[in-house]
Amino acid sequence: MRVYLPSTLTLLAGVHAAREIAPAPLAAHAVTPALREWYAGGDQEELEYAAMSAAARASLRLLAADPSVPRRRVVLAAEVPDDQVSWARGDIALGNGDRALVQIATPVPWKRIASGHVDDPDAAPDVAAAAQALAAADAGDEDARFTVDGAEGHELLWYATQELVHLLD
Repeated sequence: MRVYLPSTLTLLAGVHAAREIAPAPLAAHAVTPALREWYAGGDQEELEYAAMSAAARASLRLLAADPSVPRRRVVLAAEVPDDQVSWARGDIALGNGDRALVQIATPVPWKRIASGHVDDPDAAPDVAAAAQALAAADAGDEDARFTVDGAEGHELLWYATQELVHLLD
């Protein structure tokens, strides 16, 4: 199953050094039955984009929690065996209402990472403003929500795994 793991450039450096994403269990995002039901008109590519966008929002939360890290969202796409991935089913409450949220039972080895998706450096000011406004947006502040949406308007750039090391310089 393709999963999207939220990260930061600082966390990516640790993942690269350790050659795995750990510790388990890991929160990630994927095309779940709940996401398929909610986005019934979407094809597989649109559903995967929705799951990756959810991981980018989770990356923004990581940035908001640590003001010392570079202000660029990072999402790592990985292929994980289906039996290692679980999600809320039936009437079980979804975490934060996130239809794409999944949990991975084991660490993800570097070799399972298919690609990285990272903000362009030019997005950093908007991402920084969004990270700072996130708590107010969560509390219902419409101006803060607009600021958060501004960061989400930036497309993440695609990187092959062998290119990710160049982002760490």
